[in-house]
Amino acid sequence: MEKPHKAAIYWFRRSIRLEDNRALLEAVASAERTVPVFILDPAILTHPTTGVARTRFLFEALADVDASLRSRGSRLLVRHGKPVEELERLAAETGATALFFGREYEPYGRERDAAVTEAMSRRGVAVFPFSDHLLSEPEDIRSKSGSVYTVFTPYKRVWFEKPIEAPAAAPERITTPSDLRSEPLPTLPAEAGVEGVSDQKPRVRGSEAEARRWLEAFLDGCVSEYDTARDYPAHEGTSRLSAYLRMGVISPRRVFAEVQTRRKSLGLEKKAGADTWLSELAWRDFYYQILFHFPHVVGGAFRPVYDAVSWENDDNLFLAWCEGRTGYPMVDAAQRQMNAEAWMHNRARMVTASFLTKDLLCDWRLGEKYFMQKLVDGDTASNNGGWQWAAGTGTDAQPFFRIFNPVSQGEKFDPNGEYVKRWIPELKGVPAKYIHRPWELSVLEQEAVRCVLGRDYPKPIVDHKIQREKALALYRGVQKNEAESDH
Repeated sequence: MEKPHKAAIYWFRRSIRLEDNRALLEAVASAERTVPVFILDPAILTHPTTGVARTRFLFEALADVDASLRSRGSRLLVRHGKPVEELERLAAETGATALFFGREYEPYGRERDAAVTEAMSRRGVAVFPFSDHLLSEPEDIRSKSGSVYTVFTPYKRVWFEKPIEAPAAAPERITTPSDLRSEPLPTLPAEAGVEGVSDQKPRVRGSEAEARRWLEAFLDGCVSEYDTARDYPAHEGTSRLSAYLRMGVISPRRVFAEVQTRRKSLGLEKKAGADTWLSELAWRDFYYQILFHFPHVVGGAFRPVYDAVSWENDDNLFLAWCEGRTGYPMVDAAQRQMNAEAWMHNRARMVTASFLTKDLLCDWRLGEKYFMQKLVDGDTASNNGGWQWAAGTGTDAQPFFRIFNPVSQGEKFDPNGEYVKRWIPELKGVPAKYIHRPWELSVLEQEAVRCVLGRDYPKPIVDHKIQREKALALYRGVQKNEAESDH
C-alpha cells in the first residue's frame, strides 16, 4: 500500500527513545522516508536553569538513540538553531510533507510548537503532535462539573479509573536519506558547566537499556515494599526512574504496564507498594495538568495571595543551605547528596525545601531554581509543584502551617544516621542518639567524637522553634491583609 507521505520529519524533544514512541511509529508508518532530528535550541541550552548534569544525561540519550537508529538503517540528524527556522530548512531539503512530535506542556514549549505549526502549515506540511510523555493528558480528567481538579486526591481517584494503553514496540526498520547534513552528536567538554556542577556524578546514564535495568531492579527489589521503604533515604527504596521519565528515555506506559504486571503476582499485603508507586505517576500527571491550565505557576504562587509573603532572603543563609552548611544534619546531607549525585531522595527534598522556606524564610523560587540547576531529573512541572507544596503556596489542602521539623524528620526516617553519615563524614563518630542534634553533646563529648561544632561542623544557623513562629506570622500576615482588603 502506498504511503501518504514521501518524506516525514520526526522531531525528537523529550521522548528520547525508540520503544513505545507513538509519534515516531506513526511517522515511519505513514512515510516512505523518515527524517529523525534533534534541534539544539539555544533558548533552552543557555537558560539559567539548564544544569550540566541534565544536559549530559540528554546528550548520552541522544547518542544511544543514534546507535539504535543506525541499527535500523537510519541515523539521528542534529541541527543547532531556532526550531522554526531549522525545521523549515529541513522540510525544504527533504521535501517532507509531514512533521511528527510528542506534545509539550510548558509555556515555552507550547508557544514554540504553535509557531512551528503555523510556519509548517504555511509550507503545506501537515503537523501531528502525539501524547507520548504522560499517561493522562491535561484535558483528560475533569470533575463532573467540567472543572479542572486542583486537589490531588479526587484527581487520583479519576486517574486510576482511566484505561492506559499498552506500550508499543520500537520500529524494526527506518529509511532515512543518507545525504542530509548533520552536525556531530553533542558532547560536553570536561571543563563544561558552572563551578560545582560539572563535578556531579549521577548514578543514572542516559540510555534505554539503562532505564530498563533500573526498572527491573526496582521491580525485583523495591516495588513490593515501596509504600513503607520509600521514606528512608539511607536505603535504595525508590525506582531512580525520574530522570528517564523526565527526558522520555522510558515510556510512562511501559513503566505503568510493568508495575501493573508485577502487582498481579504480589500477595495482597504487598500490593500497596505497587499502588503507592503508581500514585507517583498520577502525581506527575497532576502537576503537568496544573502547569498546563495555570501557567502563572511558572514564577508565581498557585495561590496568588502568597506572592505577597515578605521573604527575608538572607544571602548568607541561602548559600549555607545550598552548600549543606546549615548545622541541621538531615538538611545538609540532602543538599550534599544533590550536589554530588545530581539527585536527592524525595523525603529529603521535602525536608530541605520546608527548611529553606519556613526556617530560613527564603523565597521558594530560589530553591526551585537551584534544584533545576542541580538535578538530573529536574522537571518544571514536578519541581514547581513540589516546591509550592513545601512552601504552602500551591494546590495542597493543608498549606502553610505544615512545617517539617528537621530534627524529628531525621530521627524518624534516618534513625541510625546512616544517610547523614554517608554524606557528612565529619559526623561519623557521633552516636545515633545525637546524630540529628549534635549540639546537645558537651564540648568534651564533641572532642571525643572528633566533631567540634563551629570547627568541624557548623552550629545551627537558626533556631527551628523561633523560625517556625516567624514563618507562621509571615503567612498569617498575608492572609490578614487579604481579608482586610476584601472587607
